[in-house]
Amino acid sequence: MKKLLYIYIIVNSFFVFSQKNEVLDSIPPNYEDYILVKPGDSITIELNEITLLPKQKFTSREDIRYYLWFRKKVFKAYPYAKLASKRLDSLNARLNRIDSKRKRKKYTKQVQKYIEGEFTDQIKKMTRTEGRILIKLIHRQTGKTAFDNIKTLRSGFKAFWYNTTANLFKLSLKLEYQPETENEDYLIEDVLQRAFQDDKLIAQKSKLDFDFAEIISDKKAKIDVEVYKAMFAKMRKKKQKKKKKQKRR
Repeated sequence: MKKLLYIYIIVNSFFVFSQKNEVLDSIPPNYEDYILVKPGDSITIELNEITLLPKQKFTSREDIRYYLWFRKKVFKAYPYAKLASKRLDSLNARLNRIDSKRKRKKYTKQVQKYIEGEFTDQIKKMTRTEGRILIKLIHRQTGKTAFDNIKTLRSGFKAFWYNTTANLFKLSLKLEYQPETENEDYLIEDVLQRAFQDDKLIAQKSKLDFDFAEIISDKKAKIDVEVYKAMFAKMRKKKQKKKKKQKRR
């Protein structure tokens, strides 16, 4: 809820009069950005809404390490999801100003190639976890799944083809962002909200409707990273097996 801060300033009229010239001389060149307050005036300042997040609850110090690892993944993926949202918003705004169907089609194809090339190259450089986070964040930032965005821009067949490609990496472009029910999405949102609050990431409002303050309250700020601990345990076992095979040879 936005709060209104009322500041009442009462200054002795004689003091103001005697200091009038000095005050005017001290006004910076960009005086349009300032407000000159006279005795008896009141100022209403509208403040941005700030959500104070509760302190996170970890089961062990090891869990903190895994959370910090996960946070790096979110920090890497978020800028691309944010950029995707800007690109699509710009596309839609421009299309609304183009009357000719031929010009609309031509412009859409140009943006399609740019977006596809830009994000395909980035996804190739990402790990599976980062790719999954990016796909979910695209849903968060655009309001549509990656699959639906491609389907809208190109065609059902093109979306199907891209989804098949993503499946080669065990990823689905149909993944949705559901911080209310999915633990990983809850962790992503926790990372984002804290990063926004600490000015570590530039906030971009989600186009999905959810109340994270309510979600984190229901979760009691607990951080569950067991999935990632199990994932790394499997990776370690595979490495050990490879080493054993190499020794036998």
